[in-house]
Amino acid sequence: MSAEMDERSAAVIAGIEALEPRWILHLPSSTLKAVVGHFLARDGRDGFRIVPIPREEEGIGILSGLALAGERALMIIQDNGIGNLLTALNTFPLPYHIPLLVLVSRRGGLGEYNSMIHTFSERAEGILDAAGVRWFALDARTPVEQWADTIVRADRFARTTHRPIFVLLNLMGG
Repeated sequence: MSAEMDERSAAVIAGIEALEPRWILHLPSSTLKAVVGHFLARDGRDGFRIVPIPREEEGIGILSGLALAGERALMIIQDNGIGNLLTALNTFPLPYHIPLLVLVSRRGGLGEYNSMIHTFSERAEGILDAAGVRWFALDARTPVEQWADTIVRADRFARTTHRPIFVLLNLMGG
């Protein structure tokens, strides 16, 4: 793992910890290894749970249920899974104004080692725009010192606007 990826992962961890979630849902991913690994080490302590999900749309359903139950929760996925969750997102939390925070690891672009991932990942922003989903990007344009605060502000924005908010995280560079 590069020093840049380590620094960005640490900033994401700091942002999540500032939120003090009780639940984190995640889809296993090598890109998110440091972030997920950090929280896996805490699983089961002080009522905190990190739960793997089999598919993104199932995560949207579980995350929505947790939000409706008043639980502090978020979901961490990769951008190549955005297409999987669109129907669930647009038929439940968006029309029913359920505040969700979804952290999305970016793939593709500079530093990507998997040649097939570019086809979908390069279109993630356009797909979210077309679906009416509000998103914020954290990449080289945002100083890493602002990443944790941006994650906290995105969560607050989701709760203020009563809608799902996605934060696109470029952990790989770019």
